[in-house]
Amino acid sequence: MTDVATKPTIVLVHGAWADGSSWDAVTRALQAQGFTVLVPPNLLRGLTEDSAYVASFLAQRTSGPVVLVGHSYGGAVITNAGTAGDVRALVYVNAFVPDEGETVVQLLDGSTSALGVADPTTIFDIAGYPGAPEGAAEVFLKPEVVHTAFAPDLDEATRWTIAASQRPASLVANVTPSGPPAWRSIPSWAVIGVDDRVIPADVLRRMAARAGSTVSEVPGSHVSMVSNPEASIAAILAAAATV
Repeated sequence: MTDVATKPTIVLVHGAWADGSSWDAVTRALQAQGFTVLVPPNLLRGLTEDSAYVASFLAQRTSGPVVLVGHSYGGAVITNAGTAGDVRALVYVNAFVPDEGETVVQLLDGSTSALGVADPTTIFDIAGYPGAPEGAAEVFLKPEVVHTAFAPDLDEATRWTIAASQRPASLVANVTPSGPPAWRSIPSWAVIGVDDRVIPADVLRRMAARAGSTVSEVPGSHVSMVSNPEASIAAILAAAATV
């Protein structure tokens, strides 16, 4: 691949409590190598709705081969949206890789995740939002959780910025069963931050093995694409090289 016309488009999907800026370092590096990179918003309203949005984005905003990348909850989204468009490879970065019928909550069940607490109000601030389904609300990470579990390997100023600007997810997002997984028919890569306290490394490894992903491990927290972007960049380039 020598020019933008022959390179796949890279689509980066962020997770909960993040936005497209979490991919800034990865985006810049890939653009510098001549890739077209798109970073759509993840609505964070529910897995069915979020996946439909990304699938629609792929259908309307891309042409030709796509490498579809997801972080955290974004992994569940690309698992469901990856059958849209011309997706040739999936890349999971510290991400959920659900099978059909599984929920994010189920994937963390019995793990050492910092989110696995008996009383969710000890780690989350919860607020209603207009148009929410019955029983749904937005979930914000408490600042101390950002510092100790979500992004502990980033500098303090950056952690405070994340806490202030986080995009909350609806409670619905984590309890919606996943649909037929794109990874059953599309090759995948997985980047595992070994110091992840949100999705523990053993959970990440188990999901990646089940999906048959090509795995790389890196020293890094849940936001390894921010703290150690080279690992994510390398995995995406490896995926793109097969397209």
